[in-house]
Amino acid sequence: MSTNTRTTASPSLKAAAAATFIVFGINGLVFASWAARIPAVTETLHLTSGQMGTLLLCTAVGSLLALPTAGLVVGRIGTANTVRAAGMLVTVAGVGIALSLSAESVPGTAVSLFFFGIGIGLWDVSQNIEGADVEHKMRRTIMPQFHAAFSGGAFVGALIGAGLSTIGVGLPVHLLVVAGVVAVVALVTPRYFLPHIAAAAPADGEPNAAKGPSAWRDGRTLLIGVVVLGATLTEGAGNDWIAKASVDGLGTAESTGALMFALFVLAMTAMRFVGGRVIDAYGRVVVLRASMAAAAAGLLLFVLAGNVWLAAVGAALWGVGAALAFPMGMSAAADDPKHAAARVSVVSTLGYISFLAGPPLLGYLGDLTGIHLALLAILAPILLALLLAGAAKPLPAK
Repeated sequence: MSTNTRTTASPSLKAAAAATFIVFGINGLVFASWAARIPAVTETLHLTSGQMGTLLLCTAVGSLLALPTAGLVVGRIGTANTVRAAGMLVTVAGVGIALSLSAESVPGTAVSLFFFGIGIGLWDVSQNIEGADVEHKMRRTIMPQFHAAFSGGAFVGALIGAGLSTIGVGLPVHLLVVAGVVAVVALVTPRYFLPHIAAAAPADGEPNAAKGPSAWRDGRTLLIGVVVLGATLTEGAGNDWIAKASVDGLGTAESTGALMFALFVLAMTAMRFVGGRVIDAYGRVVVLRASMAAAAAGLLLFVLAGNVWLAAVGAALWGVGAALAFPMGMSAAADDPKHAAARVSVVSTLGYISFLAGPPLLGYLGDLTGIHLALLAILAPILLALLLAGAAKPLPAK
């Protein structure tokens, strides 16, 4: 049995959905509080694009260490307690980042980002498992709406970042306030999650799904992971580099770069709110392929446009294309509730290889070509995701 077995007792399904929505939203707010002000971090710590890429890699390493075991952690203590633990780790790491930036300490920032990455990795898997469980019990596609909450939180965070940058409020103060909000939400909101029942020990000869090794040998799960790996690179690259690429490639002000990031996130948010109905109408595979085509077109327009307004249209189309790939991958991995925790953990791990490690590599390439042109490198994995999208086809009902 999967270790994330649940009952349908109180709290109600609607309360669980609302709590999951909030947790996704705060996760997005936390992420954007960092991502929207990466140009400020680069300036504060006097880093090149490649050096900033190395710093971003610290977050990637932390998350990639946490993700493979996240399914086991959720199975042991439940999604609610995993979100609480992850939220506290993110809070402490956020304070560490703020203090390190105030001291202009690159090593301190790097260590704090490593633990920040661990917290984000655990948080991400646990909220997706909870969202997939709620979606399964509601019997309709709502995972994109949870990811819309993430994007909405990121949009709000990006606007706050742009506003604070404009009026000269430093990132350390910004991060300290966000850390306080995270601490409160992470401790209180998960109490409304669906009840968790720890799985009993498996009978003799029965595989223990909690430990998840079988998920790493499941062909469909691995193919979904490869699709998500390619697809989420377009989202990760936009999140981490669209503000910086706007400043460097288009000569915009830092505040305009933050607004370009906000536009990208707003487009993702809007698409995710309506995405459930689109997926139910046309199917995962068709929507996933259309999404990747839109992402490729938007990326090309953003990079090749000669002015800010055309680039803004490209950023919006890029955001629309990036919107649904990750939530569709999570839903596909969780099609079989018995193995949902292990398989979501596997797909999350593979997806985050590109989502977190890809953007730092783009930073290194940016040192050679400029970060604006370096973004064109993600066209290859986008096309790979388009070609392999059939792996996300829903499993037949049993």
